[in-house]
Order: sequence, then C-alpha cells, then structure tokens
Amino acid sequence: MSTRTVVEAQIERPLRSEVEVVARCHLGMPVVVRVPPFLDDGTPFPTRYWLTCPLAVRRIGRLESVGGVAAMERRAAQDPEFGVCLDEAHARYAAERDALVPEGSDPRPAGGVGGARAGVKCLHAHYADLVGGHPNPVGEVTAPWVEPLDCVVPCVVETDEGAMRNPEWREPS
Repeated sequence: MSTRTVVEAQIERPLRSEVEVVARCHLGMPVVVRVPPFLDDGTPFPTRYWLTCPLAVRRIGRLESVGGVAAMERRAAQDPEFGVCLDEAHARYAAERDALVPEGSDPRPAGGVGGARAGVKCLHAHYADLVGGHPNPVGEVTAPWVEPLDCVVPCVVETDEGAMRNPEWREPS
C-alpha cells in the first residue's frame, strides 16, 4: 500500500498534497504526517503536522467535545510558564513552515500551530506537533488522554482498489 492510499483511507478523503509520514504506530500505520505550506492547487496551508491516526483523532475529539480547547486556553492565561511555552511552540511552528515559503508568495500561510495566531485552536494540531517531534505544552497535556495508541489490528487494510478502513478495527478498551 502506498502512503498516500493509507493516509487517504485513515482520513476518509483524498489528500490535497503529497505528505511525509513523521510518526507511525506500533502496527506501522501513519500517526502524523508533515504537510507542505501550499497544497497542490496552490492554496496556502498553515497546518504543518496533521494527525491521521483514527484512534488519536477519536480520543482527541472527545476531549474537545467536553471543553478541552477552552481548558487549554484558560491554562495558558493562568499559568505564565505554560503560556510562554505555548507562544514558543507557535513561533517555532510558524518559522519552520515559513522557511519553506518562497519569498514574495502572496497569499501565504500564516499563524502558528494549526494556523492559530495565538492561543489554542485545535487539540489535534498540538498533539500532532508533539508526536511530530516538537515541544508543545498543549500536546504534552493532551497525550496522556490519547495514549497508548494500542490498536490490536491496523486501522487500514489493502484492497484491490488500494486501501480502506479496516472493518475489523475497533477502539481498544
């Protein structure tokens, strides 16, 4: 199976650019991919690290649905050290992406983690940044609620047409 077909099966839609896997689970499936700053059609794309693992996406979705983003926003406002680390993560993320943007590009991707100019926009993006190998305080706080990524069977299987979500895949209990 190609990386592209696996990731497309994981996210259940076509990719809009080439991606590079930067983290895999114990079953060899992609967990996080690195995305270029421009999609294939030239659209600026601020998100550098994209979470593809269906298990992690599901678990983080639960956190967001019960106020996880707002809780991280409050923590950043109330804990100066956490807030500084968050600002540093945004700056590092933007600098890494912006180093790949040709000078004079307009429009160009903007913002830090997940395109946010400040604060917390999406726990998925912060966790993906962490798993992609970077210090990220929101990702660090989120990780214990998500991990271990302990699937028993792969989330994607090969088919005659390429790849599909594995009908035998279930969230581990």
